[in-house]
Amino acid sequence: SQVSFEEESQNPPAVGHWKALMPSKGDKEEPEGGCQDAGGVDEPQSTEQLNVSRLRSSSVEIREKGSEFLRDELHKAQKELKLKDKECERLSKVREQLEQELEELTASLFEEAHKMVREANTKQAAAEKQLREARGKIDMLQAEVTALKTLVITSTPSSPNRELHPQLQSPSKAGFRKGHGRNKSTSSAMVSAASQNVAPEPVSRECKEVDSILFAEFRAWKESPTLDKSCSFLDRIYREDVGPCLDFTKQELSELVRVAVEQNTLTIEPVASQPVPVGKVAAEECGGPKKCALSGLPRTCKHRIMLGDSGNYYYISPSCRARITAVCNFFTYIRYIQQGLVRQDVELMYWEVMRLRREMSLAKLGFYPSEM
Repeated sequence: SQVSFEEESQNPPAVGHWKALMPSKGDKEEPEGGCQDAGGVDEPQSTEQLNVSRLRSSSVEIREKGSEFLRDELHKAQKELKLKDKECERLSKVREQLEQELEELTASLFEEAHKMVREANTKQAAAEKQLREARGKIDMLQAEVTALKTLVITSTPSSPNRELHPQLQSPSKAGFRKGHGRNKSTSSAMVSAASQNVAPEPVSRECKEVDSILFAEFRAWKESPTLDKSCSFLDRIYREDVGPCLDFTKQELSELVRVAVEQNTLTIEPVASQPVPVGKVAAEECGGPKKCALSGLPRTCKHRIMLGDSGNYYYISPSCRARITAVCNFFTYIRYIQQGLVRQDVELMYWEVMRLRREMSLAKLGFYPSEM
């Protein structure tokens, strides 16, 4: 045994070979006797195992630190991702809101544009209508001015023109006139028809005296002519002449006639050889050729009236026609004064107004020319 131990101790390669081998489970299970036989081999092997364990522990530590770092980075990335998601959601809502506002704005702009176009078309149509009406009024006023100039120049209260006043002619020269045809666009016929109602006596045979109160009211009205009833001049004439002259038995129809006369929308036309129209109003309200619609009395009606554009005709007796014509003549004359078409002295205009008032009074009392 001693010889074998010496041989083994003198053989270093065998010991070096054992150091190079990694210890295995089988080596750890060798009996303690073998280890004691090895002697100095046990200490280097334990150092190497310690180094291996240190390397393993350091690698585990590095792996744990790397895992912890990666987990931190992952948490940071997740937080950033959540923030990005919230930002994207907010931006998406903002985009949707902007798109909705843009759609609403576009719709409102289109609607406003269509509204402006409609208003422009309406205004254009109204302007064209007003232009046509203005041109028609200009033509009508030119014709009225021409007729009024002829009347004013050639006929005065002191020297009436017998050609313009047929009632002043002799019965052999004066022809039968078929009545008073007046419409809302040619009111100048009122002036020529004014002298047909009553044939006044020549002015030279009358004694006249100006009433100071009436003349003062007329002069005040002449300074600023108006058709408003509130002025003292027209208020007196409405109470004393116009109201009583247009006060007929049929009160409702009388009020309509008064409004039409004031607005210059009354039409009077003869009914000779004309068929009875079928209107919206009952026949008993319109009267007929043998019944007056204003008085309700059985009278021979040679004329009929239409109020505005209603299309309903009302048959009137000669007396009612004389009363309506007298009021129309008065309104026509004061309209001429208001429009500045009468170029006369204030006193002459005053006496013409008094003459027209006298005609209304006579017509109210029942006096009218036989040719009506």
